Amino acid sequence: MQFVDAVNRYNAEKFDKQTIQNDQYAFMHLMLFFRESTLDQINMNTLWPFIHHRLLSVKNSTINRELEVVRHLLNLAHKEWLCLDAVPFIRMLKESPPRVRFLTQPEADRLLMALPHHLQPVVQYALATGCRRGEILNLEWSRVDLRRHVTWLEHGTTKNGAARGIPLNRDAMIALQMAKSRNARWVFTYMNNPMVGIGSAFKKALKRAEIKNFRFHDLRHTWASWHVMSGTPLYDLMTLGGWKTMDCVQRYAHLAPEHLATAASRIERKLINY
Repeated sequence: MQFVDAVNRYNAEKFDKQTIQNDQYAFMHLMLFFRESTLDQINMNTLWPFIHHRLLSVKNSTINRELEVVRHLLNLAHKEWLCLDAVPFIRMLKESPPRVRFLTQPEADRLLMALPHHLQPVVQYALATGCRRGEILNLEWSRVDLRRHVTWLEHGTTKNGAARGIPLNRDAMIALQMAKSRNARWVFTYMNNPMVGIGSAFKKALKRAEIKNFRFHDLRHTWASWHVMSGTPLYDLMTLGGWKTMDCVQRYAHLAPEHLATAASRIERKLINY
């Protein structure tokens, strides 16, 4: 099967995949090298020119995500489409440790004060729940239960596709009260219309608050970091954040080594008076 035909079939079958746009972006770069290739010509040896080209403009982590798309495509061709005899080994590049940038409480206060009115509840809700930007902006009132202090994300609306409930603490409840508008469907709105993004207003607020090296997704890192530093067990954090494995939350473990103090004390030697 030609690589071009495989990509077209992939796009047709995976049209409802949540990250399909990311996959298509990867295919756009891969097409420069494999447009005339067949699937059985793709292997680690033929992928290196593509890798070296991408290294000129992006990090190893980005290239790895693109290599994962290639691997997934080849696995489909082998296991489901039955048009590829074997899947070659594709080695991932070494990545830097995951970035963890979080706000201090004073920084968070400054940011909230610097935000325009329509973004204040969005950021406060992110800090209180750890939800991702898409999960927040796509939240509908039909999935909010103010009486039970809970919202829920349905299957297909989260990054990993799994549904999850979001317990609402006091700060999250305040954010929802701030967000109330005349829009009967969408929770977070701008001029009573659903928000499709946060635009440049967030970056301008960061500048006014004198906060550097910070992205919207770092609000999720902030939420997770605050939890760990407040004593939330990593397993509970994994459940709250909707992560499927502990690997994703281990990046925060170093923030609260004191929670291991009880375990460390179990082998203390008893003092002996001579």
